[in-house]
Amino acid sequence: MYYVIKRQKDNPLKCFIGFQVSKYIASKNNDNVIFEFIKDGKSQRKWVAKDDIILLTEDKEFFIKIMNQFKEVEQTQQKLIDEAQKKLDESVENFTMNVNNKLDEFDEIRTSDDVPCILKDL
Repeated sequence: MYYVIKRQKDNPLKCFIGFQVSKYIASKNNDNVIFEFIKDGKSQRKWVAKDDIILLTEDKEFFIKIMNQFKEVEQTQQKLIDEAQKKLDESVENFTMNVNNKLDEFDEIRTSDDVPCILKDL
C-alpha cells in the first residue's frame, strides 16, 4: 500500500489531502503520476501532477506523522480565521448599526424647514 499527501490548490481552506492507493504509475518523462485505487469494488485511476504531490511513501507511520503535523498547522490557522471572522462580523454589525442610527437621526429632521428635501412636499 502507498500513502499520498497531495496539495489542494482549488480550496484555500483545505490545502492538502491524504489518501492511500494500491498502485501508482510514474515515469521520469511525464509530469503526472497515475494513482490506482479501488472504489465501490471497481478499480479507478486518478492523474495527479507531480508538483502537487507533497509525499508518496510506503511508510504508513511517517505518512501519519506528517499528516498530523499538517493538520495541527491547519487547525491553528483555522482558529485564527475563525477569530478574524468573528471580529469582522462584529465590525460589520457595528458599522450597520452606526450608519442606520445616523440615517434615522437625519430621517427625524428631514421634514424640518431648514432641510431642502423635495419629499416633504410630495
